[in-house]
Amino acid sequence: MEFCPSCANLLQYEMSNPARFFCRTCPYVSAIEPKVKIKRSVQLAHKEATPIAVGQKNVGPTTEAPCPKCHHGKASFYQMQTRSADEPMTIFYTCLNESCGHKWKED
Repeated sequence: MEFCPSCANLLQYEMSNPARFFCRTCPYVSAIEPKVKIKRSVQLAHKEATPIAVGQKNVGPTTEAPCPKCHHGKASFYQMQTRSADEPMTIFYTCLNESCGHKWKED
């Protein structure tokens, strides 16, 4: 897609000799060069994946919410819209006690 540099409208393609782009709104015309090279095969190099975080677990935001399983006082959480837009978001919690790790939700 090409856009007009004068009025920013979408340029139209015309198959004349030579082919050209033209604007329907203003008098802008741009000729298309006939010797355009198109590469049809591109060799992609295989690249190994690089880990983003090593060693530390991404916890996210935390709050003081008691775990229903071990009663630990802190948990990480995130919110997600699981029902219709006029309903409140669902909060998902994960216990920060390393021996527990229990997950629960609050609707």
